[in-house]
Amino acid sequence: MTIRAVIFDFDGVIANSEPLHFAAFRDVLQNAGLTFTEREYYSSYLGYDDVGVFRAVGRDRRAPWTEEEIAALTGRKAVRLEELERERSVLFPGAEAAIARLGAVYPLAIASGALKAEILRVLNHAHLTGYFQAIVAAEDTPRSKPAPDPYLRAVDLLSAAIGEPLAGHECVAIEDSQWGLDSARAAGLRTIAVTHTYEASFLGDADLIVPGLDGLTAESIASTVTR
Repeated sequence: MTIRAVIFDFDGVIANSEPLHFAAFRDVLQNAGLTFTEREYYSSYLGYDDVGVFRAVGRDRRAPWTEEEIAALTGRKAVRLEELERERSVLFPGAEAAIARLGAVYPLAIASGALKAEILRVLNHAHLTGYFQAIVAAEDTPRSKPAPDPYLRAVDLLSAAIGEPLAGHECVAIEDSQWGLDSARAAGLRTIAVTHTYEASFLGDADLIVPGLDGLTAESIASTVTR
């Protein structure tokens, strides 16, 4: 078995935007009369897309939000996130080099719960968009992680992009959370976890765990099939 393609998660792997996502959720929820702590976000809501976060918070707080109200909250969160992103760089150290290094060897894709506009805004600013043959965002699948849908879709799009079929086990996912690892594994992919967001002890069932993107090479990608 050989790895033929690499699929990145986005937030927490390429973009150090989880703190910004939390801040945006916190600010929008505060305006809606609810407190929202960083501990809550990372322990209970990190694996959801934006709509899923507001649905889950509404359910957990017994806030009777309609779908229209959830859509409005999601829109306000997107605006607030863009404001926060203007204030700082959001790429993890080594992200640009890792994408260029791996993109010279493998077709690349992104499978993310972020909105496509948010992904493209960051990639375009860093001139990285051209490295990716496929981008799967929150609006592209009926279910978000930990369901396998984002990775299944990314494998399908990569197959179309390279003009030949790819199987899940021929692809490796690069993730930072258990939700993402579960999603990738359910789609049949090999997995690499980076400890940007969680310690290695929370990511122990990944095929390979690395502290950051600097250590990702074609050799380390290939090693996942022997573990």
